[in-house]
Amino acid sequence: MLAELKSKLSSVSVLRADEPLAKRTTLRVGGSADIYVEPASEADLGFVLQWCGQRSVPFVVLGRGSNLLIRDGGIRGVVICLAQPHFSRVEISSYRIYCGAGAKLKQVAMDAKRENLTGLEFLEGIPGTVGGALRMNAGAMGSWTFDVVESIRYMDYAGQAHEQEAQEIKVEYRCCPLLKDHIALGAVLKGHPASREVVEKRMKAFNEKRWESQPAAPSAGCIFKNPTTIPAGKLIDELGLKGTRVGDAVVSQEHGNFIINDGKATARDVLELMAVIRKRVKDERGIELETEVEIIGE
Repeated sequence: MLAELKSKLSSVSVLRADEPLAKRTTLRVGGSADIYVEPASEADLGFVLQWCGQRSVPFVVLGRGSNLLIRDGGIRGVVICLAQPHFSRVEISSYRIYCGAGAKLKQVAMDAKRENLTGLEFLEGIPGTVGGALRMNAGAMGSWTFDVVESIRYMDYAGQAHEQEAQEIKVEYRCCPLLKDHIALGAVLKGHPASREVVEKRMKAFNEKRWESQPAAPSAGCIFKNPTTIPAGKLIDELGLKGTRVGDAVVSQEHGNFIINDGKATARDVLELMAVIRKRVKDERGIELETEVEIIGE
């Protein structure tokens, strides 16, 4: 199966079997992918999608692996990562930032700063890619990804590319429904001219705020969605759950809604710790916590 797929892709595409995925997630847990592929172009990506469709092979798109928990059994089928140069470019013209889905958000923010553009500073602290941020409508510091999106380019599962203005796309809290069954290829983001001093000051303030309240240890970001009545982190803190441990999975002391990997945590450790938190919150406050982190694999 691998040889057949390899024969159809360009020579610069990356294709591997039994690829360990823990190193490709910010939480550093999870099993392996049956097949791992980094397409070199939209044409290669389109072929992989058609190949999977024709053979009923499941696939998953992986960015930087933040906001993601891969189970210890790994992922059956194909894992697609848009890490090749074609998908990770960032180009700026006037106040528009043209970026591929594989571009790191930190790079986008730093490139915008270099061009004296403000409005993108909040992206710098989100440990993901443009594609993941679009799919999740990722947010930080009171701003959301789609606040700064002008248009997106995406591909359907038949391998056809499309473009759409952001104002025509429905977005929700932590979700862009369109990208649940389409793959983001890139986006045009918009900034606003400002002095270098203003941009650097905003970025510095956001950095300080983030590191005051978030752990530096490996994590997947916020584990649970915020209930309507109270932030999840505050709720977990009030119940005295900070420091609670299952194996090497630990509720962060810095932020109650983060679970950190304190060494050699497994996905099972993390899932069991999540269950402990949810039960305690349900029993003592009557609140059903919903997971924000995406859980995939076997």
